[in-house]
Amino acid sequence: MEDQNRFLEIKKVSLVSIMGNVILTILKGSVGYLSGSTALIADAFNSASDLLGNVILLQGLRIAHKPPDESHPYGHHKAETITSKLLAIILCVTAIGIGYEALKLLMSGTISPPKSVAIYAAIASIVMKEGMYQYSVRIGKKIKSSAVIADAWNHRSDVLSSSATLIGIAGAIYGFPFMDPIAGIVVSLLIFKTGITIYIEAINSLMDKAPEKEVLDDIRAAALKADGVKSVKDVKVRQYGSKLFVDMKICVNPKITVEEGHGAAARAKENIIKKNSDVVDVLIHVNPCLVHLDKENCANCPDNDQDLKDSPK
Repeated sequence: MEDQNRFLEIKKVSLVSIMGNVILTILKGSVGYLSGSTALIADAFNSASDLLGNVILLQGLRIAHKPPDESHPYGHHKAETITSKLLAIILCVTAIGIGYEALKLLMSGTISPPKSVAIYAAIASIVMKEGMYQYSVRIGKKIKSSAVIADAWNHRSDVLSSSATLIGIAGAIYGFPFMDPIAGIVVSLLIFKTGITIYIEAINSLMDKAPEKEVLDDIRAAALKADGVKSVKDVKVRQYGSKLFVDMKICVNPKITVEEGHGAAARAKENIIKKNSDVVDVLIHVNPCLVHLDKENCANCPDNDQDLKDSPK
């Protein structure tokens, strides 16, 4: 039920983004063509690439929220990270195309200033994109979706690119026609930077980069609160799309039964999942605490199974 509600939120965000980008692509494309603004046409292509990205985002997150199956026992959550990576590639390709066309026009030396109507289209784009950013980033943080947050920052980069477009158009109208294609080049650089940032974040996630130290500390603390857990060792957390998988070792009193040791592990797992709703599963290896039986000194217990074998009885 939680995943279904999460996907419904994502679907609403995506539909808002799709409708907004359809309007902006038509508005900026038509006004850019009629007014003769290279920067505004470049910005229209940016909105068109965003529209394609929104469709990919919606489809990717639809896959990410499918339940586990025989071929994907851990679920499909990494589809969300792959979607972020595809969005980043689209942004970079779009940026290169926009930059190339603007540079070609700048070097041609035949630049005509655009008509003043282009200014109003650029202002409309800034206002709409800032509203789309605020809405998307709020939902993205609420449901902890890297793909939705990436799409939100795409909207924010569009605010910056439309601002550069506005400056370029205004400069061209007031006697500096070269500022229009220069604004197009600035737009392309801003889009490219955003794409690279999103791509690096997606790669880090696919390589199972550990989360922030605060997350690890909270997981360790939650496990330590479980009755019967003497210490927590070797905590490893890997990101799987928007979800987390945890591996750890715990030390327990060597005089308790196997059943009691597994009971301590079950309580530790329950505490961790209650503390962090993003944790899907926790794999806990139970070790006997062979050095210290008091919880205060148990931090000095051996860290691995080989050490435990060699520890004093």
